[in-house]
Amino acid sequence: MRNIKLTLAYDGTNYHGFQEQRGSGLPTIQEVLEKILQKFTGRRVVIYGAGRTDAGVHALGQVVNFDAAGWPIPTARIPLALNGALPDDIVVREAADVPEGFHARFSAVSKTYCYQIYNRRVPDPFYARYSYFEPRELLLPAMQEAAGYLLGQHDFAAFRAQGTPVKSTVRTIHQLTVERSASLIRITVKGDGFLYNMVRIIAGTLLQVGLGKYPPQTLAGILASRQRSLAGPTLPPQGLFLVQVDY
Repeated sequence: MRNIKLTLAYDGTNYHGFQEQRGSGLPTIQEVLEKILQKFTGRRVVIYGAGRTDAGVHALGQVVNFDAAGWPIPTARIPLALNGALPDDIVVREAADVPEGFHARFSAVSKTYCYQIYNRRVPDPFYARYSYFEPRELLLPAMQEAAGYLLGQHDFAAFRAQGTPVKSTVRTIHQLTVERSASLIRITVKGDGFLYNMVRIIAGTLLQVGLGKYPPQTLAGILASRQRSLAGPTLPPQGLFLVQVDY
């Protein structure tokens, strides 16, 4: 079997998430890409994604793979060919042949997400689709201190929304930074895996710290409690990006 890996970037605003929702009539990234691939192969193609991003969530480095038996286009020309057929809000950034056993989701060793907060008194329409607007002043040093409590391996049950059942809520966060660039505050998280809405809840909790509602050390108690009700709100999807998947 020939196995091809694609790296995608997309604006998730107009899609009901990555994963196909058969029979719903709702547009998804997977559905759009599979239809385009089918046009090139003349057969049904199923893609496997590294992350099942939710409705409205964006990607800079989503990874997918598919069975490319009978694929007619040289690998180096795949981005050009697919981008000519895809809508403008989905782009194939790279294509590569990978071993038969490669799986975009199960072969991944870590993923990096970024959540953007637009922090000025007046909103900017050009950031509305790609950030959460917060007009109040945020205490960046407090947010950075609080982020340190989440580094390492922990039970993140308090940072999980109800969703797909999992065997364990223990995850490892390798890096967690909070940085300001002009009007944007970027919360960047790299970990071995993430629970449902985990990054958006982390961002919401750090936002509460930035607003002075929680002292930074509260994060340790929230982790230990395993109670979702003690963590901050789940911030909206438009500020979240899947940045990179490592293999």
